[in-house]
Amino acid sequence: MGVWSRVRNAFTRDAQITSAEELLAMAREQRGGGGGAVYVTNDTALRHSAVWACLRLRADLVSTMPVDVYRRVNGIQVEVPKPPVLVTPGGAQVGLNEWMYSTQVDLDRAGNCFGIITERSGVVGPDGRGLPARIELVALGDVTVRATGSLITKFVIGGKSYEPWEIWHEKQYTVAGLPLGLSPVAYAAWTIEESLNAQQFARDWFAGGAVPLAELTNTAKTINEAQAKTAKNAFKAAVTTGDLFVHGNDWEYKPIQAAAQQSQFIEARQYGLGDIARFFGCPGDMIDAAVSGSSITYASVTQRNLQFLIMHLGPAVGRRENAFSRNLVSNPRYVKLNTDALLRMDPEARTRTIGLRITNRTLAPSEARALDDMPPFTEDQLAEFDRLFGSRSVPAQPTTVVPGATP
Repeated sequence: MGVWSRVRNAFTRDAQITSAEELLAMAREQRGGGGGAVYVTNDTALRHSAVWACLRLRADLVSTMPVDVYRRVNGIQVEVPKPPVLVTPGGAQVGLNEWMYSTQVDLDRAGNCFGIITERSGVVGPDGRGLPARIELVALGDVTVRATGSLITKFVIGGKSYEPWEIWHEKQYTVAGLPLGLSPVAYAAWTIEESLNAQQFARDWFAGGAVPLAELTNTAKTINEAQAKTAKNAFKAAVTTGDLFVHGNDWEYKPIQAAAQQSQFIEARQYGLGDIARFFGCPGDMIDAAVSGSSITYASVTQRNLQFLIMHLGPAVGRRENAFSRNLVSNPRYVKLNTDALLRMDPEARTRTIGLRITNRTLAPSEARALDDMPPFTEDQLAEFDRLFGSRSVPAQPTTVVPGATP
């Protein structure tokens, strides 16, 4: 029986389970864990550079996307003011960028994020209560979830019980019948553990913990344990302080070099990078972990970022938009994360694209100026163009031709 089948069975009755560490332990137990030098948890996984790089990249991008609120008026999307919870969701001390970064890291490494709703607005939400106005995030390890089937009945945070409507809970990587999202760390534990153990072996090796760093041999005679200890201490005392080591012609010092076929930690770490990148939804080349011998060429940075947005980051952005639209704003308003920042073009391509849009009448010149945070042209500025390029001419309006009509 798979680990998540066991977890699902546990939830068919009134169950109590910690959202992050306990599910991770169950996954480790299912795959026969134990005995490893490094025990991987959501926190220890951050010691691996590939895990950190994936989480940082995704959270950096999502947290810096502008969050906008809209509603449709006569079929047209119109931007409306944002509620306070989408400006300073954690109060005056925690702005939106920091709040979004923290929650995205928890979602990507554990499949869940939690916060206590400490303030509500006067706008009634879908549950008949005021919409959240302040959400104070809590550490994953402090949260315990009680559930019956797929329905969460209670949250316990720091020993205190909360009703479901008192808690902000987002989840991703879900499966049917489970009230919690899955933890990528739990499934990636084998790969992460192998890489962390390789790092531990490397540290032990170069610190002298795996094998001796060198050997000091008396080539003239056999010495006893006491004499060996005396020689060792004298040698260490000399080289540690940078002093001279005085000896006869019967001592030989030989460093011991790490044999590649014995350590293999470099190869183990390289293989681990690609696996971890796949678990956490980041292309290897974007975290400097490209596989040796493979090469992917993109026409531009914009094209590369577009592929990353569509194939990796876009679904996570969509889930967050849906969660915010359902629970943080009142219907018919909805929330959108502006992904345009991720698709920035180089100045030449951007100028060319804007020019084409103006020519094709999908963008007004004043709107193009606004994209660069500049006001519309003044009459004096337009007069300068007249002097340089001739009199202004009004483009002809498109003509609709009706078949069979008399011109």
